[in-house]
Amino acid sequence: MSKQEPAVSDRTSGDDDCCPGLLTAPLGEDQAVELAKVFKALGDPVRLRLLSLIASRAGGEVCVCDLTPAFDLSQPTISHHLKLLRQAGLIDCERRGTWVYYWSLPETTDRLAGILTRPSGEPLPLHVETAGASS
Repeated sequence: MSKQEPAVSDRTSGDDDCCPGLLTAPLGEDQAVELAKVFKALGDPVRLRLLSLIASRAGGEVCVCDLTPAFDLSQPTISHHLKLLRQAGLIDCERRGTWVYYWSLPETTDRLAGILTRPSGEPLPLHVETAGASS
């Protein structure tokens, strides 16, 4: 199977002036669409557990044969969830004979962390109270 580019573009890393994080400036439309795909993939408990099982595996990769027994789901359902994680750029895989081995793509989760992290030492934006809000 071929390597895929992570769904979160390189615009989210690198030069902070060019591409600020979610908490420092509004997202552009294209970046929001890309991020939504990744967050949608992470929005399912089975996929979150799969990502965690893969990412925390000693040696950095895991055979699908070791993932399936951890769930009370059919193998095709597990494969579907793994496919969605791959499409989101969170994991990748390689077929070796009968089995498929998976590993996480930490550059994608690192980008997500960078987007969601407020630069240290910077104050939060002032919160404007809305009408009718209690004190």
